[in-house]
Amino acid sequence: MAGVMETEEQARRRFQLELEFVQCLANPNYLNFLAQRGYLREKPFVNYLKYLLYWKEPEYAKFLKYPHCLHMLELLQYEHFRKELVNAQCAKFIDEQQILHWQHYSRKRTRLQQALAEQQQQQQQPQAPSHGNTTSK
Repeated sequence: MAGVMETEEQARRRFQLELEFVQCLANPNYLNFLAQRGYLREKPFVNYLKYLLYWKEPEYAKFLKYPHCLHMLELLQYEHFRKELVNAQCAKFIDEQQILHWQHYSRKRTRLQQALAEQQQQQQQPQAPSHGNTTSK
């Protein structure tokens, strides 16, 4: 049987499912769940993870709410990482590191937004006309 073309509705549904699944990869506890149940050792599943790398392309990545999932997807390409995820302590460590990163990012972003607001406020204040020292003799 020749390749069956996907309907527009099927393509949209596949897009939604893959988007949702890729974003789940940002959750280290979910990765631990997959590892403990043996999915990360199965060749078809590993091949699927490789296939999902297309999400790194800007035309797809722009739809992600949790772009950190792309880093995890990249790490999942490595067998050693997949094996380590069976260990709950590994997942806990990743989870803690994500929280620290988000806290730092949030503080940094807040400071950046405050600085930008102050800069805009200064630019909006009317400038006093400069009176040069133009004295006539």
